Amino acid sequence: MKPSLPIPLRRSRILLVVLGLLTLAGAHQPLLCAQTPADDPSLTVHEWGTFTSIAGTDGLAAEWLPLTGSTDLPGFVEHFRNTGFKGGLRGTVRMETPVLYFYSPRDLTVSVQVAFAKGLITEWYPRASQVKPEAAVYDASLYQKHGDGSIFWDSVKLEPGSNAVFPRETRDNGNHYYAARETGATPLRVKTPASDQHEKFLFYRGVSVFSVPLSATFAADGKLRVKNLTKAEVPNVILFERRGEKVGYRISGGLQDEVALGPPELTATVDSLYGDLEEILVARSLFRDEAHAMLETWRNSWFEEGSRVFYIVPPGFVDSILPLSIHPAPAQTVRVFVGRLEVVSPATEKAVRTALAKHDEVTLGKYSRFLEPILAVIKAKSAAQARQPGLTSLPSVAEVAQTH
Repeated sequence: MKPSLPIPLRRSRILLVVLGLLTLAGAHQPLLCAQTPADDPSLTVHEWGTFTSIAGTDGLAAEWLPLTGSTDLPGFVEHFRNTGFKGGLRGTVRMETPVLYFYSPRDLTVSVQVAFAKGLITEWYPRASQVKPEAAVYDASLYQKHGDGSIFWDSVKLEPGSNAVFPRETRDNGNHYYAARETGATPLRVKTPASDQHEKFLFYRGVSVFSVPLSATFAADGKLRVKNLTKAEVPNVILFERRGEKVGYRISGGLQDEVALGPPELTATVDSLYGDLEEILVARSLFRDEAHAMLETWRNSWFEEGSRVFYIVPPGFVDSILPLSIHPAPAQTVRVFVGRLEVVSPATEKAVRTALAKHDEVTLGKYSRFLEPILAVIKAKSAAQARQPGLTSLPSVAEVAQTH
């Protein structure tokens, strides 16, 4: 048996080991411990965001081009600098508009870091202290082993008494980015070399290749089988469909395993779904003005032509994909993410096939950035039928990417 060390010597050795580990950790990570890491009982943080994907023939999130189409962000928003590959960046998930709200009764400086599993942060505001990976070393493929992405703000000033004017572009009067400001959140300020940037929240977006927590496949009876791929309950699932001016939806409660949802009757209204979704978000602990701001942000794009599944992402799944670190640590942190899984329903397939046969660009345009993966699903499901009249003209994936 080895002789035990004197207590003072053992304490010294333990201290040296701890200091060594802290030194090694600091060599590879931002200095999040620059501020006192003690909890702040007066600080509350709320966050909402969306994970958007499209189901392939197997029901799982398929690879697509999530950054195609026109941008919906003001010009002052910062973005990944290597723009040469942006339109061709493929992934399985578009992480859209997470916003972090802070509530503090006093002036406070916080540091914030968000990691993004298998992903790349593509847009953000205000200016971040650090975004990884850097554009100079990125080769446009999320499938290469670059590690997880991350974004870091080292000094965010929370100023509850601020009367600062937030940036706005006059040509963007209809831009939905500004809807996220309509809350009681504490104004914040980030200092940059050029000037101070003021906002009501921290905003970021990205693309990743992680697997979403649900799968969705259509059975022979026309029902959509939605399966929970995690061990945690999915709090709510909604099947939505829109055909022209007609809309319908079905709401399912907590999903532990699997549910079969029949096609909804197209007798509802967008406003009724809007109201139901707001109540669901409030029940998940968002403040009502936050829930309203989220829905106003996505009002035009969530309820567009086609079929999709909306679901509340289990909180533990959000934390595993987007680990969040805030210092000083808030007394309460609420994170509510809505998953959006596009599905190629029989009605969508019929509409796209008909539009292709008639060269109906107006109808095809309604599916916007999802048209390319919709075509890929149709081709994969019916390769033999693709030789029939009307399907021989199906464009290639590359052609769709170029024209839409």
